[in-house]
Formats: sequence, C-alpha cells, structure tokens
Amino acid sequence: MIVQTKRTELDEFAEKVLHGVNKALRELVETSAANNQSLVVGDDKGGFKTVPAKELLKTLPKQE
Repeated sequence: MIVQTKRTELDEFAEKVLHGVNKALRELVETSAANNQSLVVGDDKGGFKTVPAKELLKTLPKQE
C-alpha cells in the first residue's frame, strides 16, 4: 500500500520536525533565561505579551 507508506513517512517526518522545533524553542528560552531576558509570546485571544524567560521556562515540559 503505497498511500499508507507515504502517510507513515510523512507522519515520521512531521514528528522529527516538531521535535526539532521544540528543542530549538527550549534552547531559546534557556539562553534568554540565563541572560535575564524576556520573550514575547502570543496568548489564546490573538494578542501578545512579554514574559520573563525564567517564568516561561518553568512552564515548558522537560526535554527527553
């Protein structure tokens, strides 16, 4: 089944991309926290706010 194989490959690729993005975001927050900086994040209402990186770091899941 060629269609199913391609979907599996796409799912695996998407998972790898998401893992890489999460890793990069965590590194950004860790570096910003180490430098006592803040980051701008979007909220659930389409707005944005500035958050200290140290506070944001507390909300991120642990990296594998």
